[in-house]
Amino acid sequence: MIKIFAVLARLMDYPTAELIEARSALIDVVREETRLPVNLRDSLTAFIQQLGTGDLLDAQEDYVALFDRGRSLSLLLFEHVHGESRDRGQAMVDLLQQYRDAGLELSVKELPDYIPLYLEYLATRSEAEAAQGLGDVHPILALLSARLQERGSNYHLLFDALLAMIGIQPNMGELRGKVATEPRDDTAAAMDKVWEEEMVAFVEDKGASCRPTQSTNQTHTLHFREN
Repeated sequence: MIKIFAVLARLMDYPTAELIEARSALIDVVREETRLPVNLRDSLTAFIQQLGTGDLLDAQEDYVALFDRGRSLSLLLFEHVHGESRDRGQAMVDLLQQYRDAGLELSVKELPDYIPLYLEYLATRSEAEAAQGLGDVHPILALLSARLQERGSNYHLLFDALLAMIGIQPNMGELRGKVATEPRDDTAAAMDKVWEEEMVAFVEDKGASCRPTQSTNQTHTLHFREN
């Protein structure tokens, strides 16, 4: 069990009272993870302490504002690869089969490409398998880190830690320069436009296909059960 992946998965999920109660245990895992640089361990510890001692409702509102409004910070991996194309559905089927081949079955209703869920899966793999799994998606992790940094959110530390675990140091200055020019997609106008486009696509498709979208303001329970 690669404990740090499970910890980062929990921190990346919707904040709950259970998370706050577990903060001491989460901090212990972070402090013991020698594969992370000391300064990053210190920053993660401070992040957990701040999350755990602040107002829970404020933390939940901040989380929703970041990850559930717009697509640029979506925690669904294939949102950044396939968007709403039909290829996304097949990619999720393949990933779900990957979980099953590992003897794991989802015990909750969650899309298989939800990053915290993917991290829980990697936590059960060997270090080599986990490193390959992260390596496959590292451009997405780096992009999310840059976007979070641009918005002044310390959630970027979670993605920085994942990249550090596999020894990848992207050019964050270059990435932040690129994301700084991106139009914000979390404004009311931008979200209305996305909703209108999805409605048009649904009507044109006559409901023949079901396009998965990111859930909004939901508490995610991250659990697998063994087959």
